[in-house]
Amino acid sequence: MFKRNRFRANWRWVALVMVAAFAFLALEERGGRRAQALQDDTYEELQTFANVLAIVQKNYVEPVSTKQLVQGAISGMLASLDPHSAYLTPELYKDLQVETRGSFGGLGLEITIKDGVLTVVSPIEDTPAYRAGLKAGDQIIKIDNNFTKDMTLTEAVKQMRGPKGTSVRLTLHREGVPQLFTVSLTRDVIRIQSVKFKVLPNGIGDLRITSFQENTDENVRHVLAQLAKDDGGKVKALILDLRDNPGGLLNQAVRVASEFLNGGMVVYTEGRTDSQQQKYFAQTHNRYSPYPMVVLVNSGSASASEIVAGALQDHRRAVIVGTQTFGKGSVQTILPLDDRSALRLTTARYFTPNGRSIQAVGITPDVIVEEAQPTVAMANMPGAVEEHPVIREKDLPHHFSNGNGDNGDSHGAPGAPKAPVSGPGATLQHREVSPAQAATGQARKDRDPQMERAIAILDHWNTEGKPILSKAGPVPGQAQAER
Repeated sequence: MFKRNRFRANWRWVALVMVAAFAFLALEERGGRRAQALQDDTYEELQTFANVLAIVQKNYVEPVSTKQLVQGAISGMLASLDPHSAYLTPELYKDLQVETRGSFGGLGLEITIKDGVLTVVSPIEDTPAYRAGLKAGDQIIKIDNNFTKDMTLTEAVKQMRGPKGTSVRLTLHREGVPQLFTVSLTRDVIRIQSVKFKVLPNGIGDLRITSFQENTDENVRHVLAQLAKDDGGKVKALILDLRDNPGGLLNQAVRVASEFLNGGMVVYTEGRTDSQQQKYFAQTHNRYSPYPMVVLVNSGSASASEIVAGALQDHRRAVIVGTQTFGKGSVQTILPLDDRSALRLTTARYFTPNGRSIQAVGITPDVIVEEAQPTVAMANMPGAVEEHPVIREKDLPHHFSNGNGDNGDSHGAPGAPKAPVSGPGATLQHREVSPAQAATGQARKDRDPQMERAIAILDHWNTEGKPILSKAGPVPGQAQAER
C-alpha cells in the first residue's frame, strides 16, 4: 500500500509540474479565453498521459523504468509529426555531430520508413552497403535477428552503426525478387568524400557533390580554382552532378551556390516564429565567371542539393537536367537538451528565390532525361526483374504540405513496394547470399543518358555562344522531356 500511494503521489507531482509548465506557456499567449482553453485542454491530456505511465509501470509484464517510458513517449510524439522530426539520445546526438564532419562507423546507408517498412533511399558510394550491392527501394526486414516492423529510424540507425570491423546481417526484400535474402556486412569507418572531380572530353569539368558537409564549399572552391588554372585561367564549362545527394548542412548549400552566382538570393525559409523567417544570399566576388553550366539531378537529390539546383535554376545560371528531385523542402533545427540529448524538429519550409516551395514537390528539371534502366542478375535467381522503385518525400507517411496548397501524393506512388507477406500461404522465401552475390544485383548502366545530354548541351552552348540568360535558353519550369 505504501509503494502504491507513493507511486501515485510521485506521478501526480510530475503531472502537476508538466501542467504548470504548459500553463505558463499558455498564459504567455495573447487572449485570455484562448490561453484558458489551451490550459484546460493541456491539463486533461497530461493527466491521461500520467495515468497511462502509472498503469504501465504497475502492470507491465516486466519492470520498466520511468526514463525508458518517457523517452519512448517523446520518440513516438515526434515520429507522429513528420518523417524528419526525431528524438536523439545522447549517443545518437553525438553520432549526428560526427556525421556532419564526414566520418562515422557504420554501413553507409540512407534509410527511411516507407509503408511502415524500413527502406533504403540510397547506399553511399564507396561504403560497405554500396559494395555489397544494396539498392534504392530495398526493404530491410531484419537487422541481425531483430525484425524492423514498427522500428523507428533512430533505433535502426543505432543498430546499424558500430565500431569498424564488427559485422551485421541484413535480411532484405527486393522488388521483383521472389525470395528474401540476407547479406552479411562488415562495418567500416564511413569517410564520405563529399566532392569528387574529373575532366571530361572537350575540357568540360565534372564536379560531383555527394553530400553537403563541413568544408564542402572549400573543396568546391579548390576544384574550381584548379580547373581554371588548367584551362588557362578560365573555366570552359561545368557539370555539377547532384544526383543521389541526400543533402546536409544549409550553410554549405548557400556557400556552394555562391560559387556559381554573383550575389542574389539563394533560398529563404518560412516558419511560425520570427527566427525562422530567414533569407540567405550569395556573396558577390570578383572571380565570378558565367561559364556554361549544367546541373544533374534525380529522385535521390534532396534538401540542400535541391536548394542549390533551385537557386541556379531561378537565376537562370544553369540548365537543370535529369528527373524530378526528392522534394524534401523542410528545415530541421537541432535543439539540445540538458541531458546531452536533443530534438531534431521540423521548424520551417524552404523556398527558392522565385518563391517555389520544394516540400513534397521538388525541383522540376528544365530538360527531363530518364536514367538508364538497370539490369539485374541476382545470383542463382534467374528471371528476376528489377523495377527500380522510386521513393520521394510525398510517398512518406506524415509528410506535410508545401505551403502553396500542394500536398503532393499522400497515398504514395502507384506501384510502390509494399511490405512482404508472411505467415501461412506466403510466397516469399528466404536465402542467404554473400556480399559478392548481392553486388551482382547492383544496377548495371551501359550508358548514362543524363550525362550524355549534359555534355551535348554544353558543347552546343560553347559552339553557339548562347548563355542561359538569352531567350534561346531553357525556361525554368517548362520542362522538355527526353527519353
